[in-house]
Amino acid sequence: MNPQWLEKYREITLTVSGRKTGRKVSIPVWFVVEGEQLYLLPVKGSDTQWYRNILENPTIQIGVPGEQAEFRVVFLTETEMVQSVVDKFRVKYGAGDVKKYYTKFDVAVRAEAA
Repeated sequence: MNPQWLEKYREITLTVSGRKTGRKVSIPVWFVVEGEQLYLLPVKGSDTQWYRNILENPTIQIGVPGEQAEFRVVFLTETEMVQSVVDKFRVKYGAGDVKKYYTKFDVAVRAEAA
């Protein structure tokens, strides 16, 4: 599914499976859509709980009111790729808010339709 249906939203609900319990956990997250690509940036980088969960189970659900879709994740760890995602977030949400809420920039995620 093309992620462009998400573009009108500022925030989405990310649902992941807990790495120990297997229970579904849902949290609101920021995101960027660019063409066919959907990018997520963990707030605390590789220390973010949802990121640690998807390392164990790389299938996620993305939802907005009335719609939900399943995605597989591609882990971005190369400095240039992560910086590119950070730059996209700064453009969409503003450099000040990214600096205010995000504390570590060592990983990012690209979500692809499952």
